[in-house]
Amino acid sequence: MRMREPREDKTGVPQWPRVTKFILSACAATVAELVTFPLDLTKTRLQIQGEAAARQRGSGGAAPGAYRGMIRTAWGIAREEGPRKLWQGATPAIYRHIVYSGGRMLAYEQFRESRVGRNEDGSFPLWKAVFGAVLSGALGQFLASPTDLVKVQMQMEGRRRLEGKPPRVRGAYHAFVKILSEGGIRGLWAGWVPNVQRAALVNLGDLTTYDTVKHFLLRNTSVPDNSACHAVASTCSGLVAAAMGTPADVVKTRIMNQPRDLHGRGLLYKSSVDCLLQSVRGEGLLSLYKGFIPTWTRMVSSVHHLKLLCRLCTNMHRPGFLPF
Repeated sequence: MRMREPREDKTGVPQWPRVTKFILSACAATVAELVTFPLDLTKTRLQIQGEAAARQRGSGGAAPGAYRGMIRTAWGIAREEGPRKLWQGATPAIYRHIVYSGGRMLAYEQFRESRVGRNEDGSFPLWKAVFGAVLSGALGQFLASPTDLVKVQMQMEGRRRLEGKPPRVRGAYHAFVKILSEGGIRGLWAGWVPNVQRAALVNLGDLTTYDTVKHFLLRNTSVPDNSACHAVASTCSGLVAAAMGTPADVVKTRIMNQPRDLHGRGLLYKSSVDCLLQSVRGEGLLSLYKGFIPTWTRMVSSVHHLKLLCRLCTNMHRPGFLPF
């Protein structure tokens, strides 16, 4: 089966069919996810360690003296659980990116091509692009929230075994079935509110910062539009996106990982606000930025890889095109 060639619009920019865009974006996101997944696992473990609500209830959580940074956490996982465990939870993470990246791209394309998105002269102003990216990112994350829930629970299984606790899930399929049987359809969307908030904030910070830094470099410096320019823009956009999205990500992770009763109701937190308040009161304001370094590192790497892969996919039909 041969992939359809992209058509060019009036500006000469190639326009791929939406199905092709969905496939390309999902493939690019999957590659970036697999490359950076150990950082995501490390981030999740850091966000959970020292959880005040878990310590007060006596249901686990690292003791204050057991805190470890990004490198020590990753090394500890590889040494105590095995190097393969650095990719534990990668399967639902791939499912998430297929749903999230593909859904976000299709929603953004639909908004951009609609009458609401474009002006009467056919232009697409920056504020509408930002609004469309935030809206489409939030929608994509809402659809993919069940896969995030399964991913977080699978990522914590190795730690549970080290603490002598019984396994909670045996794999992605078992996790989906277990959550569905205990909490119903609603249980699959536990933690969706901070999850959607995080996605909206990350998309807002990423889009605006990346384009701003890139255009600044091209206009005011001698840096050409190459991999170095994209790397600097990715670093800056990752920093802003991580700063804006990490607090919501911490809340999301803790709500998704908390123990639940037989009806799927959380035993530690009543809501996102309750989780936020308990975390700040019990651990301080900086607890909302646990896992910031691996989050930033992962965002920089993911954005850079995604931009390069998308550039390759968009231009590979052109004769004589070189990816780098």
